[in-house]
Amino acid sequence: MAEEFKRDRPHVNVGTIGHVDHGKTTLTAAILHVLNMAGKQVRLRGVDQIDNAPEERARGITINISHNEYSTDARHYAHIDAPGHADYIKNMITGAAQMDGAILVVAATDGAMPQTREHVLLAKQVGVPKILVFLNKCDMVNDKEMIDLVEEEIRELLTKQGFDGAGTPVIRGSALKALESKSVDDEWAKKILELANALDTYIPIPVRDISKPFLMPVEDIFSIEGRGTVVTGKIERGVVKIDEEVEIVGIKPTQKSTVTGIKMFNKNLKEGMAG
Repeated sequence: MAEEFKRDRPHVNVGTIGHVDHGKTTLTAAILHVLNMAGKQVRLRGVDQIDNAPEERARGITINISHNEYSTDARHYAHIDAPGHADYIKNMITGAAQMDGAILVVAATDGAMPQTREHVLLAKQVGVPKILVFLNKCDMVNDKEMIDLVEEEIRELLTKQGFDGAGTPVIRGSALKALESKSVDDEWAKKILELANALDTYIPIPVRDISKPFLMPVEDIFSIEGRGTVVTGKIERGVVKIDEEVEIVGIKPTQKSTVTGIKMFNKNLKEGMAG
């Protein structure tokens, strides 16, 4: 029996964007690991569970967007890990369109790369309001001035695309070292806690429109034995309750259906709300 989801703090949708192999999935796993060590509510998953499709594990890259869950003292987060590879840009856009704020992951060893720039541009175009930056792989760069240059480059890129480059929090860390850490007092684990604090303070809690009629763009459809057809997506506005009738609108003639269950991260909800 799935547990019931508790609405005891504001819900915010965030995610990782950036160039392929700069450490987005490793950072996602590191956030889950460190917050779990800090005693926060986390749905703990490793890198191989976040990248769970066989082709993702075989190629060592993220292809599909993956949804992860964690809480800080202040908020409940849904965290989308978006693919960085140029071939999967449509999947990245699907993920970014659901974000209330994004973490731009940039390897300090490389600086801004083609998908770094493309993802910042696309984030602006799909309406991501705030971006904060995690400079990854800082353990591999001995020259602090080199990291300073990368930070300056990223701030200029953000400003150019209409974000607050000067005011953006930039955290310097190592996702891999944080993932391997055994204590929250580890220097690299502390960087993850610094990132979590930046999420809480820099990304505003979005105003949810729950007064208008229910609307949810369908992201994916599954057929689950014993449940029938299940659709997934982010509710854009309104509220939906179990046993309510909904309309399925699209290219084909409008159909009506009844909601038999609502879940988020395998937890039952009595109602689904915007966001």
